[in-house]
Amino acid sequence: MTRSTVTTPPPGAVRPQPLSGAPAPGTPLGPHYSRCFGCGDLHPTGLHLNATSPDGITVTAEFTVGEAHQGAPGLAHGGVLAAAMDEVIGMSIWLLQRPYVTGRLETDYLAPVPVGAVLHLRAWCTGVSGRKAYLEAEGRIDSPDGPVAVRAAALFIEVGMEHFAKHGDAQTIIDEHHEYEVNP
Repeated sequence: MTRSTVTTPPPGAVRPQPLSGAPAPGTPLGPHYSRCFGCGDLHPTGLHLNATSPDGITVTAEFTVGEAHQGAPGLAHGGVLAAAMDEVIGMSIWLLQRPYVTGRLETDYLAPVPVGAVLHLRAWCTGVSGRKAYLEAEGRIDSPDGPVAVRAAALFIEVGMEHFAKHGDAQTIIDEHHEYEVNP
């Protein structure tokens, strides 16, 4: 993975451990918002990622590349693949049980992903320092041990829930999130 210093944890960053109240291994995490492009079950052309955590610190998900997700004929659009990386990383940061937003996402494309392929995604946190969390992810074609097609590194920044109310749809936050939860 080609990484910048922005997505590399600084000395002293702490690797997270499973928190009390973390979902049991294999428990579906559920969407954080029903119309989210990445994980929402009500988004008509979204990725519809269904994520689980095998250990309370890693997230896995599958994404089937559909016709609506292609760029070049028959191949996944690079921006859609970056969105899938951002989403699985965003779901893994939920395991810290605090709200974060993407500060930077770096994506390396290693192999084309054909329409109809299942991309097996995995994300994990490599360190936390203050309000900054450093994360990585990979996407493998057709099986969890298949060839790596895409890798990502990210910096996420912890924010208060008021960030989402101020810059987004406050009523939807009230309707779908009475308080910050890992599994709404």
